[in-house]
Amino acid sequence: MSEVESATTELKTQYAAQVAADLERNAKDQESIGAEVSVLQEQLLALQRDRALLVNLQEALSGESPADASPGSDETVTPVPSVPRQASAEPTPARKKKAAAPKPKKTPAKSPDTKTPTTGAKQPTLVELIRNHLGQQSEPRSSAEISTALAQAHPDRDIKPKVVRTTVEGLVAKGHVRRTKQGSSVYYTASETAPADTSPEQKDLVTA
Repeated sequence: MSEVESATTELKTQYAAQVAADLERNAKDQESIGAEVSVLQEQLLALQRDRALLVNLQEALSGESPADASPGSDETVTPVPSVPRQASAEPTPARKKKAAAPKPKKTPAKSPDTKTPTTGAKQPTLVELIRNHLGQQSEPRSSAEISTALAQAHPDRDIKPKVVRTTVEGLVAKGHVRRTKQGSSVYYTASETAPADTSPEQKDLVTA
């Protein structure tokens, strides 16, 4: 038990020494900080005094020339907001008028020009082209020959051999064209007698 008591007393003495050292440091820190605070307070007081003097000088100067200081600042501030407001208000109606004017001019000019040539029905249908071509030929023609001849005569139109073949076969089924075979190849000729009503059938063949 004596050993335990001696150990506890040694610990107590160590803690007491540390606490005493911490207290001394705390006191020294307080002294140094207090000195710094006093210096800062003196500096602050000096700055406050200087500020008071400067404020008095400013008031004195502003009181001597009130017309030079106050209206000058007001004039510089007022024209700045007034000028951009007028400038922003003026170009907006001009821009709106310019943007609204070209819109009606463009739309009516394009619509009648593009619609008139397409709806004029000047271009013959593929059925009419095939019948006219076969009617002008004295010998039977194959579907490939018909398609090449029509493509050369009408380069603006996209005439495909498959479409020509199906159209000719449709005319054969309707009795407008005759079909003859020579070996493995098939040839077509215009029939001398054709049905009278051809307009609805021609439209169906073209759409197909």
